[in-house]
Amino acid sequence: MFQQLSDRLNNTFKALRSKGRLSETDINDTVKEIRTVLLDADVALSVANSFSERIKEKALGIEVSQSLNPAQQVVKIVHQELVNILGGDSRRLTFAKNPPTVIMLLGLQGAGKTTLAGKLAKYL
Repeated sequence: MFQQLSDRLNNTFKALRSKGRLSETDINDTVKEIRTVLLDADVALSVANSFSERIKEKALGIEVSQSLNPAQQVVKIVHQELVNILGGDSRRLTFAKNPPTVIMLLGLQGAGKTTLAGKLAKYL
């Protein structure tokens, strides 16, 4: 699922990279495509809409950084919003004062609970 989402977002950004300067129409088309990609990936409508609006507001209101071209700036905005929507910056794992530390993993079938448990075991 994430690979398909990543591929479709990359295809959306490829179209931007060929442009030297982005117009409001380019940004609107890109935001619309991102919204469609999110909805196709079963993201909730309210989340996709608010995510798209935040990207649009920031993309239309930015001054382009000298080190980034306009397309890279939009990619940066999308990346920042994805990080924010997924919980922001990473946080340290807090262990119980007296072992053992209990970590409950919840999720639907096939959501990656066992994989996460394995990664936690390797990490810890």
